[in-house]
Amino acid sequence: MREIQSRREANRQIEIEKGLDDLSRYLDGLFRVPGTGWRFGLDAIIGLIPNVGDTLTSLASFYILFAGVRYGVPKITLLRMAFNIGLDYLVGSVPFIGDAFDFFWKSNKRNMDLIRARATRHGEGRKSDYIFVFGLIGLLILILISSIIASGIILYYIFTSKPLV
Repeated sequence: MREIQSRREANRQIEIEKGLDDLSRYLDGLFRVPGTGWRFGLDAIIGLIPNVGDTLTSLASFYILFAGVRYGVPKITLLRMAFNIGLDYLVGSVPFIGDAFDFFWKSNKRNMDLIRARATRHGEGRKSDYIFVFGLIGLLILILISSIIASGIILYYIFTSKPLV
C-alpha cells in the first residue's frame, strides 16, 4: 500500500527548472562534510556575517517563494514556505546558535520539496497568488528590517553606555 502511494506521489510531481534546483543546492547543500552524509551550503557560510548574511540569503529564498506561485502551489503551502524562510532568518540571526541551526534547517531544500509535492501546474500564477506572496514577503521584509534596527539599537547602547565601575 505504501509503495503504491509513493509511486503516485512520484508521478504527481512536476518537473522543476534546473536553475531553481541549483539555487536551492547552492544555498543548502553545496558542500559535504567528509566522512558524513551532512551537507551545508552558502546559507550557512554567508550566515556567519551577522544580520547581513542572513538577510542576503533570505532575499535569495524569496525567489524560491515566487517560484511556488509560478508552479501553482496552494496558498497554505506558500504560507508554510514563508514560515520556513522566516524561521531560518530569525534563528539564523542569533550568534552561534543560528549558525549551527543553518547546518540542520535547510529552508530552501524544504521549500523545493514543497513545490515538488504540491505544484499543480507550471506557468503563470494567478493575480491573487502574487498579491498573497507580496504580502508574505512584505511581512518577512518587515521582520528583517525590525531585526536589523533592534541589532543597531543594542549595539548603540553597548558602545555608548558608561561603564558601571
